[in-house]
Amino acid sequence: MSSTIGLNYPVLAPLLPVTGTFAVPFTAYFSWLSLRVVRHRVNDEHYLGDNSAKVADASSQKTNKLYLSSRAHANFAENVPLAFALAAVAELNGGNRKILTSALSALLAFRILHTELGIVKPEGMGLGRPIGYFGTIGTMLGLAGYAAFLVRGYWGV
Repeated sequence: MSSTIGLNYPVLAPLLPVTGTFAVPFTAYFSWLSLRVVRHRVNDEHYLGDNSAKVADASSQKTNKLYLSSRAHANFAENVPLAFALAAVAELNGGNRKILTSALSALLAFRILHTELGIVKPEGMGLGRPIGYFGTIGTMLGLAGYAAFLVRGYWGV
């Protein structure tokens, strides 16, 4: 059975089945992070920005939830697209589906740990934050290395 891409160009199989599969849970979690920011905006009646002036106020003893939620949302948006691009490059160059599935599963777990057990904890300093950070960086470095390994023949290695 063939599928089509672009302007009806036939191919025999989907081009990015692993990356495409993980688009759903990553998008769902990103949407959850976005909705959390909106909830805090409505509760604080602060509809623009992250209300970080409240955080900088010396009299404030706790970091505000809107600021932490905004940072969690932005941090996800800063890291996940590059990881997805690296996974897609590896997959398009013949990457092993089990390796890519493991890497993207780990990445999702690290991003959830970083936020739910890290940034949104009091003062934004839960144990999940360093675990999620270093796990995310390690996963992205692993994906980059794997993608480079898959095209090593291009460089004559």
